[in-house]
Amino acid sequence: MDAQLRKGLLEFCVLAVLEKQDSYGYKIIKDISTHVEISESTLYPILRRMEKAGNVTSYTEEYNHRLRKYFHLSDEGQIYLNAFRHERQQIVKILDFIGKRVEENEEAVFKGIEP
Repeated sequence: MDAQLRKGLLEFCVLAVLEKQDSYGYKIIKDISTHVEISESTLYPILRRMEKAGNVTSYTEEYNHRLRKYFHLSDEGQIYLNAFRHERQQIVKILDFIGKRVEENEEAVFKGIEP
């Protein structure tokens, strides 16, 4: 998958996790990785970028005598996530179109026709 497309989709995965509750890096990775692979080296730049854009905020709390950084979905982040969900129908249509073209090409190759 294209790296930029993957990062963009991962942003929405992070926002969806934070929509349920505030969370910290390791837990976000754990929640997302049940659906798509993500590493710390991918997550933290995404969180920094989203924080800079105003889609998430962060705060620290003590946990086991250490500070833990939590992330919170901002109002702007909720609007951004909702807009993505609203556009989902269009995204599905695009994916269906791409899938149909791939299927047509595969069928042509199977029949010995040049696509």
